This record gives sequence, structure tokens and C-alpha cells, in this order.
Amino acid sequence: MYKLLTHNDLDGVGCGILATLAFGEDVEIRYNSISSLNEEVKKFLADETQHERALWVTDLAVNEENEAAISNFIKSGGKARLVDHHKTSEHLNAHDWAWIATKEEDGTPTSATSMLYDVLVKEGYLEKTKAVSEFVELVRQYDTWEWEKRNNEAAKQLNALLFLQSIEEFADEMIQRLPQNDTSVFSDLEEKLLQVQDAQTARYIRKKRKQVVPIKTDTYLAGVVHAESYLSELGNDLGKTFPHLDLIIMIMMGTKRMSLRTIHDDVDVSAIAGNYGGGGHQKASGASLTEEAFDLFVKNAFDLQTLRPDAVDNKFNVPENDLGTLYVNEQNDKFLIVQQNRKFYIMKNQQPAENGFNSFEEAEKHLKREELAFLVTDHRYVKYLSERVKKQDIIVNQPIQKNQEN
Repeated sequence: MYKLLTHNDLDGVGCGILATLAFGEDVEIRYNSISSLNEEVKKFLADETQHERALWVTDLAVNEENEAAISNFIKSGGKARLVDHHKTSEHLNAHDWAWIATKEEDGTPTSATSMLYDVLVKEGYLEKTKAVSEFVELVRQYDTWEWEKRNNEAAKQLNALLFLQSIEEFADEMIQRLPQNDTSVFSDLEEKLLQVQDAQTARYIRKKRKQVVPIKTDTYLAGVVHAESYLSELGNDLGKTFPHLDLIIMIMMGTKRMSLRTIHDDVDVSAIAGNYGGGGHQKASGASLTEEAFDLFVKNAFDLQTLRPDAVDNKFNVPENDLGTLYVNEQNDKFLIVQQNRKFYIMKNQQPAENGFNSFEEAEKHLKREELAFLVTDHRYVKYLSERVKKQDIIVNQPIQKNQEN
């Protein structure tokens, strides 16, 4: 007999599906949020009538109190295991009952579902089949965001299918489908529903791009947006739309939580989430909306101006244009990034620049972080150049850098 406590996202639900395939009616499953897990563990350990069951925890980590309690439970004859792949859980590897691995031996990112699959197959609880293996791989690719690198839309659609119905409905459908070794993940009806869902997601993301507020701290520049839906897709899109931001913070007022995402390899959002009692992956983490977090990311952000996305589909106002690349901020200051002598300079309102940058990307990142400027449309760019020509403001060998000789 088993008691499985797992996460309520696709990776956690994948663990529940595998456990049912392996143990059938001998497993009782409860899907938990990050904040509710420790209370469930505490209740299980306090209820002696449950102790004939082996406790399994997947895709989540226990707190220090439950860490000690599980060890004592095992010492007194109980059985418990924890399988997780989050970096912030690695300290639990000090116990024989925990297995935490962020990557496989070949460097492939893990998911809790892929790790549990390995355990169940290795220990003889589950037979490896093509259908189950493909399902597990889709879950792993979605949870680690590897699907985007591989352009595997099926992984993203599997997650969308979960949120089109209840966890129980999704799990029951997969439990019935996978033993038949059916490698077709989606039915025709599901395909049509997912097309509608994709359109809804795209509309939601377009709306949220206009609602991002920049919050600067001593160590990072974050983009804050209030959002309750499509968090993984939204966080990834906003990170790409505003690549000068170190991370994206999505605030969920209804549940008093926040979700953190980054597209940058040198930013660890799990460490930032840890400041507010949360954790997770290097590029995707979550935390409670504490009073400190509320003051910083909600209260302080209330009066701030939202960011403007760059113009898209430009043909003339593009990076490294010979005539310069034009940006504007909310104060209507105009910034032209121009190149001279292998350096890139930012001219503000036609004034010579202070310092040069080694690359266009460095200059643009500095401009967006310090001035909150955005790339203007071709129409506005051509108008700007025309006005400068009329004023005879564009001259050959104009001074780009301060103190530069003509």
C-alpha cells in the first residue's frame, strides 16, 4: 500500500499517472500545491492508521521539520521515499530516502516524472513501453522547457490539455490510453480544442506584454506583471520580449504567490525565490507573496510606468543601421545608437555620447535598463531622420563622442 503526495502541475500529475500504472488500487494519490505539501506530510506522519502505507513524495520537497520527522518515521519501521529534481532540494540527498537529481549522467535535464519512471522500471514495478516512454519524455521536455529548443509543440500541448480539464479527468484518460500502447497522444477532438487554446494563450500574452512594470533592486532588474494563467508560456515570452530584464515576476494575488522566470544562464531565480521562502529551478521558481515581496513588487510598482515593447517587423530602424538605430522613452527623449571606430555610442537628443560600448547589444541593454527606452517604428524613424535633414542636423563626420575632434 502506498500514499503518494505529488505536485499539481504536469510533472507532478505525470508521477501520479505512473504510480497508478505501477500500483493500481494500492496507491492513494493527493495532488498538492507547493504551500500545502508540508501540512499533508505532517498529517500522514501523525496518523498511525496510515503507517502501513509507504509514503512517496514526488516533484516537491519537505521542510526541515518534516525532513527530521520522515527520518524518525523510517527509524521506527516506516517506509518513505522522496524523488525530486529541483536544485533547491539537493540538501535532501543527505538521506537514503531521498533522490534529488537535476540532470542525468549525460547532462540531460531531469523531471520528477522521468526520475520516477526510472525507479519504477528498475525496481520491477512497471514495464517500459513505447507509449509510456513517449508520454514521460513529453512531460520532461515541457517541465524543463526543452521542448522549445527541440520545437516539440506536442509537449506544450500536453500541458495545455491538462489545464483544459480537471487533474482527475486528465489522469484517468492517460491511465486508460497508455496501457493500450497508443503512441497517439491526442485525439482529433483534443487537437481541435488545443488549437482554440493556443489562440487564447496568444491573445492573453499579447495583452500582458503591455502590462510589465520594471522594478530595480541592488542586484537585478525585474519585470513585474499580474497574471494567473499560462505562466510558463507568459514568462518565457516576456523574457524574450524584454531581454534586458534579468527576470520576470508574475504576481498571483488570488493565491498570494509569485512565479519567477528567466531566459538568462547567469541568473538563478531559485536563489531569489529563496529570499521569500520559495525555490525551484535556476530558470523557473515560485514563492509566497510575503509582506516584503508585496511591498517591493506590488505596492512600489503601483505608480511606475509600464514598459513599451520594441516595434516589430521594421525594415529600416534595425540594429547597426549605418544611420543609427532610434529609441524613445516615455519622456520623449530620443536615443540614437551609432557606430564609430568599432565602438557603439548612445546619442541622447542629438548630443555627443559620454562613453562607447564594445557591441551593439551592450549599448542597447544599457539604454533599455537605464532609460527604459524602446525601439520605434520605421514610420517614426523616417520622420525623425527627415526632420534632422530639414534642420541640417545631419552632417558628415558629426561629433558622436564628447571631446572628439572634428
